[in-house]
Amino acid sequence: MVAFLQRQGFAVVRVRGSHHILRKAQLRTTVPVHGTQALKIGTLTAILRDVEMSPIEFTRMWESGE
Repeated sequence: MVAFLQRQGFAVVRVRGSHHILRKAQLRTTVPVHGTQALKIGTLTAILRDVEMSPIEFTRMWESGE
């Protein structure tokens, strides 16, 4: 998820433990990085809300590798 957001123009501004804080202009979100564990659906939904991206838009971009 961190790499995906970086491709969208977000930058990691700091890391605190296993949480990466990313920022792009006024948008900010925190992504937990726990090895190869998948993000829980509620966490993914919160991240998408933070970055103002719809689930449909996310799915399209994720599958196309944007």
